[in-house]
Amino acid sequence: MLRMLIELRRVGLLAVVLALLQASAHAELTIEITGAGANRIPVAIADFGGDPAAARIVTSVVRADLERSGLFKMVDGGGLAMTETTTPPFEDWKSRGADALAAGSIGGSADGRQEARFRLYDVNKQSVLGGSAFVTSRTMLRAAGHRIADVIYEKLTGEPGVFSTRIAYVVRVNAARYELHIADADGQNAQAALISKEPIISPSWSPDGSRLAYVSFENKKPVIYVHSLASGKRIVVANFKGSNSAPTWSPDGSRLAVVLSKDGGSQIFTVSADGSGAQRLTTANAINTEPQYSPDGQWIYFTSDRGGSPQIYRVGVGGGDPQRVSFEGSYNVTPRLSPDGKTMAFISRRDGGFRLSVMDLASRQVQVVTDSQKDESPTFAPNGRMILIATEAGGRGVLSAVSLDGRIKQRLSVTAGDVREPAWGPFNK
Repeated sequence: MLRMLIELRRVGLLAVVLALLQASAHAELTIEITGAGANRIPVAIADFGGDPAAARIVTSVVRADLERSGLFKMVDGGGLAMTETTTPPFEDWKSRGADALAAGSIGGSADGRQEARFRLYDVNKQSVLGGSAFVTSRTMLRAAGHRIADVIYEKLTGEPGVFSTRIAYVVRVNAARYELHIADADGQNAQAALISKEPIISPSWSPDGSRLAYVSFENKKPVIYVHSLASGKRIVVANFKGSNSAPTWSPDGSRLAVVLSKDGGSQIFTVSADGSGAQRLTTANAINTEPQYSPDGQWIYFTSDRGGSPQIYRVGVGGGDPQRVSFEGSYNVTPRLSPDGKTMAFISRRDGGFRLSVMDLASRQVQVVTDSQKDESPTFAPNGRMILIATEAGGRGVLSAVSLDGRIKQRLSVTAGDVREPAWGPFNK
């Protein structure tokens, strides 16, 4: 039924070889933009001034971030260079079709490091919309570009940008090599946090972005770990009899919702982040799996076949009678809530395929937003604008990012193997 359960059935065949890495991964995600918004904002990013090599890196990152968001139409500046101190030739940029213009430079800072500075203009009003400066270094120029793109995105849309966030995902290189990767939101700067000969599934970010919970099969059974990204150290938080799976964090980071079979069947529990204080929430003689906290921390949504087919339910964090949430169709799984708690993404079976759907929780209206056949593992961007999923293309696993209305689409792939189990990290603190 669920891919996770298929992996669990293999547990008796598993043997372990594990290595922790902090070095760069062998391959990075490449992004293909396959759709864009209907009314894109025309934006020009002038070539940044200052250090030529550093300026090229920052300029290209800002342009690429805004372009792939699907909300902006990049206006060709014809190679025109400007800095944040230059008075823009507004009429020239207006004739090129730009509504907004960003210009900046890369220069030295007082402490000997580099500083990325920029200013954003309203071309039609010939006014300054904002600007900022970020201390950076040669190795952090891409990060500076992402931060500049975030500021531009927020000034022009009113929503925070997510270009500076990170994603986690699992690459299956071959039948005996699985890698848990951490990368920038654009797929660059990928690093392997874990390499194993056995499956790694269900990565989940802590709310502060400092830790990942995940399931590893390295001990001939599924065990839940919490992994500190700064130190590389990890702890076991669930290694009970039977299976331990599907960890997800509470909004305050103090607890995890997990699936345990220690009492028989697959049941939803919560445990403290150190693995203590397990509390059982479900009791039905059914498969109960894929828990997800609501953003207010009051509910846990989950998948269950208690009614005869896989559907989505929710239960209070203190327990009680579960309430059914999904009613349209005979197969609805993997509930994931938007950061504002208004929308639920999930996977539904439609026309013989498994597709990403979204539900407005107030109206219960459902919209299918993909046309692929094997979608799984939805995860929201921290601003709620996009949903990242795993799917298939050309017979191998890829990631796809889709907007809530299905218009904006991106495809992320790694040539080295199948990409699965995405998890979009929180805003940087």
